[in-house]
Amino acid sequence: MASLKNYNMKILLETAVVFCLCSFSLVSSHSRKFTTPNVTRLTDQFSRIAIENGFSKRFGDHNIIINGSLAKLTLEKSSGAGLVSKNTYHYGFFSARLKLPAGFASGVVVAFYLSNAESYPKNHDEIDIELLGRSRRDDWSIQTNVYANGSLKTGREEKFYYWFDPTQAFHDYTLIWNSHHIVFLVDNIPVRQFPNRGAFMRAYPSKPMSLYVTVWDGSEWATHGGKYPVNYKYGPFVASIADVKLSGCSVNGSSTGPGPCTKSGGSISSLDPVDGQDFATLSKNQIAAMDWARRKLMFYSYCNDKLRYKVMPAEC
Repeated sequence: MASLKNYNMKILLETAVVFCLCSFSLVSSHSRKFTTPNVTRLTDQFSRIAIENGFSKRFGDHNIIINGSLAKLTLEKSSGAGLVSKNTYHYGFFSARLKLPAGFASGVVVAFYLSNAESYPKNHDEIDIELLGRSRRDDWSIQTNVYANGSLKTGREEKFYYWFDPTQAFHDYTLIWNSHHIVFLVDNIPVRQFPNRGAFMRAYPSKPMSLYVTVWDGSEWATHGGKYPVNYKYGPFVASIADVKLSGCSVNGSSTGPGPCTKSGGSISSLDPVDGQDFATLSKNQIAAMDWARRKLMFYSYCNDKLRYKVMPAEC
């Protein structure tokens, strides 16, 4: 178990280092006020599962408490903690409500992501939502990323400020992955879309993946490039997970959501739970909401990093 845990953390570190028709409510973050778009709550279309039914403990067993649809993962000096889905999926809708550790949490990473690094260590795929801990100067931030076929040298990170305090209440974090696109959503607001067309196709994840929820020490990179490591005198750091929703096509031919996912023989069909029109394209409201998030809250995109990339990735 120790070697598997160390291998898993090595992959996490390598992955991380390489780098409207709206009604409105008023919220604040970073001493600024934002009006947030009203969008369709896609999360309401799926049923939550009992965490013990959908997940196994991946590492840090003693730092994991599960009670029905709620779990708590703790990072302390000796160990972080992680859950992994019992099924492996090829496309699906993956969502959870998370509440992040309060207080000074520099270097702490809470991750909600899809990966097949254990099955394909040399050419793995990954779709990440990584929540990066706060320093005394800055609040928590949201990092999204996509890898395909082990493309660690080309990190496709995009980073966002929050428009709410993620430590005070539970909020929805969602990944949609199907044959059309990948969509990253926070509280049902799309913040990023990665389409499966054109130059994006060469970097599009294509192999079945497992879903992970983890909390771990990202001191080497997470907060201001490693300037502020984890300070364990402010720990332990507890991330809470609730209302997990897994609706996708598992490679063994079963489905955790409505409708069939496979044809006879186990091949993937087009009848997966996120292949309908609501999931093939973004609505006008969703496009407007994503434009709002990217204009108001995005503070880093790999496509704008000319110091990092002398030759920009093709999709940029």
